[in-house]
Amino acid sequence: MIAAPFQPTDEQRRVINHSGSAFIAACPGAGKTRVIVERARALLSGRPTGRGIAFLSFTIAAVSELEDRLRREGIVETPTFPHFIGTFDAFLWQFLIAPFGIEGCGARPKLIPDKDDRTIQPFDRAQALPLECFDRETGDAIPTMIQRHRFRGSIKAHETAARNARARFLQRGELDFADARSVALTRLRDTACGAVLGPAFAARFLELIVDEAQDCNPVDLEIIALFRAAGVPVKVICDPNQAIYGFRGGVTRELGQLAATFGTGERLPMSGNFRSSGHITKGIVALRAPEMRAAVDEALGKHRDEPTPIQILSYSGRGVPNTVGAKFQELVTAMGLEDRDCPVVSATRRTGANALGHPQDSGVRDLSYRLAVAVSDFHFSFELGGRKDALTAIHRVMLELEGKMGGKTYHQHLVDADVSPDAWRPRALALAQALRFSPEGFATVEAWHDEARRLLAPLLPPGGQTINQRLRRNGNLAEALSDAPASGHTARTIHSVKGMEFPAICVVMSATTAKGILDFLAGSGAVDNEEARKIYVGASRAQRLLAIAAPRTQAPRLRDLMLRMGGAVELTSI
Repeated sequence: MIAAPFQPTDEQRRVINHSGSAFIAACPGAGKTRVIVERARALLSGRPTGRGIAFLSFTIAAVSELEDRLRREGIVETPTFPHFIGTFDAFLWQFLIAPFGIEGCGARPKLIPDKDDRTIQPFDRAQALPLECFDRETGDAIPTMIQRHRFRGSIKAHETAARNARARFLQRGELDFADARSVALTRLRDTACGAVLGPAFAARFLELIVDEAQDCNPVDLEIIALFRAAGVPVKVICDPNQAIYGFRGGVTRELGQLAATFGTGERLPMSGNFRSSGHITKGIVALRAPEMRAAVDEALGKHRDEPTPIQILSYSGRGVPNTVGAKFQELVTAMGLEDRDCPVVSATRRTGANALGHPQDSGVRDLSYRLAVAVSDFHFSFELGGRKDALTAIHRVMLELEGKMGGKTYHQHLVDADVSPDAWRPRALALAQALRFSPEGFATVEAWHDEARRLLAPLLPPGGQTINQRLRRNGNLAEALSDAPASGHTARTIHSVKGMEFPAICVVMSATTAKGILDFLAGSGAVDNEEARKIYVGASRAQRLLAIAAPRTQAPRLRDLMLRMGGAVELTSI
């Protein structure tokens, strides 16, 4: 089947044809990827080779989708040079970290993304605290983080140890993403260095396109501003309502301040929704902050006339019951959709897993329980990302049994030992398959545990504890193990589906956050609520069917709020 020629809307056409820098505010389903592709086509048409375009986003999934589209359209080739297609982090590393190294450090820079997980324990009996509890610049303890870990007593020794640890890591060339940003920003701010780098970037790239810019933090925005000031045309594409990266210093107010630095003719809207039905397009406007609802986006895509109302699933109790997943499956089946294409999403994967009746994770930290959770997660994950995470969890258990971590974080070990995924993933996969819990394979939880001990015993170093001592009996194993079906709905985090779309989606609001979200949306809560934006992001992934599970005390409020936008909404108690 030959696809119909692309017919851009007036708003899309203005973005495609706009020369120079621009701040583009795009609603969900606005066709950003299509517009980026067409902008690249227009920019490269008839031009000589030698200069390229930098396409930047913040997730591997978003980058992969864009790169695939650019290749299919014949706009970029293999290799991609002179273009760059990758994450913002990868761009900074390739152009501002790797070529220059770290000032005052002779070691080659190494990326250790989980460096903040390293524990700080200044003496044997001291409480261990993760490095993230201490300010990066001063080394001082962060009060809210210390409280979270219920620390009591003097913190001075920990602060000194944290400062020494960060200095030691830097001397070894070990950077996490925040460190890399800091080094890159310092390099661009430096008058002498910036005077060389700015023109070099302007000569290399025709344009720098930053997609999903609401995922920036303030440092990212300053870096973008410095590129722009250096003469590199910058297209900033974002939806401020989808800013859900507060945990890494995400921006809301700062994004508006950046927009104000662009001229009137450089601020371009994209308001047509080509993804969702008319009911969904109207309903999700209610999930924006009250002051962001003045404009209701128009449904323009092939699903615009889908008659299915938004479904609010009202549940009782403090926990999310598996009746949520059962009702969602009933709705999906009635529409003739495939379970595997229709995920259940929530702020944490575990909440969605509970809604689907997947095995529990009560947070028990011994190795037997962690292994059981990881194996179950692998077999109950029907998408690649979830299975990769589960295999990583299995690999961590294997490394701990082998005694190879040596007080390092997981990624520090991988980098220091130069271990590639190809070296460990087949072993972890074989273990996950061998330990799949099912009536055909294991008659009891104890039988599963015995087999796990047998398979993992060869990993133990000689002269140490026995496998029975390392993989202890655990009364909680039964809740972590269950027979996985051959297929079904996936449980995913909202962060993992950002930038994607699905025929149907069920967004789960937990009982602990729902009231705060509804208070905020009603205009009576805090001035900002990132949890509300997470629900907005999840809900806006839906094409034909949107279900939102909410506790019974808040479900009617959510229904009434969405009904005011003019779409069809139904509430069902489950």
